[in-house]
Amino acid sequence: MDHRLPLLTKELDDASQPRRRKANGVATTNVTLSAHLNDNSEVFPQLLALHVKKGSTVADLTYGKGVFWRNIPSTDYKLLASDLKMGQAWTSLPHDSSSIDAVVFDPPYMEGLYRKTKASLAGSGSHSAFQDAYSDGCVQKESVQRKYHDAVLEAYLSVMPEVRRILRPDGKFIVKCQDEVSANRQKLTHVELIWAFEHLGFYCKDLFVVVRRNAPVISRLLKQEHARKNHSYFLVFQRQDHRRRIDYSNFASWLRDHFSGNDGLAK
Repeated sequence: MDHRLPLLTKELDDASQPRRRKANGVATTNVTLSAHLNDNSEVFPQLLALHVKKGSTVADLTYGKGVFWRNIPSTDYKLLASDLKMGQAWTSLPHDSSSIDAVVFDPPYMEGLYRKTKASLAGSGSHSAFQDAYSDGCVQKESVQRKYHDAVLEAYLSVMPEVRRILRPDGKFIVKCQDEVSANRQKLTHVELIWAFEHLGFYCKDLFVVVRRNAPVISRLLKQEHARKNHSYFLVFQRQDHRRRIDYSNFASWLRDHFSGNDGLAK
């Protein structure tokens, strides 16, 4: 009796079965995390290492004191630094079109730094160092119509024409922001910016949360209505407006499909 036949049949059966995919990679805890109890100079290098290749040309439009770049070797990137104190407005940049691999933008993100008089600017008196680091110390022009939190959003959106001009396709737009309470109303700035930039063809690829180490001091507290903000965000956008479709969330279309009318009630 030939015992080879059943063995041959088993081999044929095995060959007909789909091969299992072999998982690649290694088990590790050495990964870049999204939330950090640290300062900007410690988090920003991790962000760049993950999202911007060394040797890239990076335009930092709000360079200030260079805090973001403190722990980054000057040879790693071609840094083009500018800000308002250098006399360079982000609405009119000297860079050539489609010449930048990554843009960094960190404007004043508190409505208190967009006021029409010096006396009302946030960061005065004992907090002058804050105003010095995050503002050019100039009052808002009388011609500017928006105020309070809307003025903050206007600053973020005003840079977009130049970002779209200078940033290469698939380039990274790195935005620093912080939520705030304005006129006793909760303003989730990072959510507003994600939706606004997505509408312009910029996909929010990543988000880093930076939690401050020290406790914020409130000088004149009467009654607390909202949790005090002690965290800020780095948002990493990828320019995708040149693509047929971008990698955006389908949440906006989901809302359109499930809600109708002015009353906001579900179908």
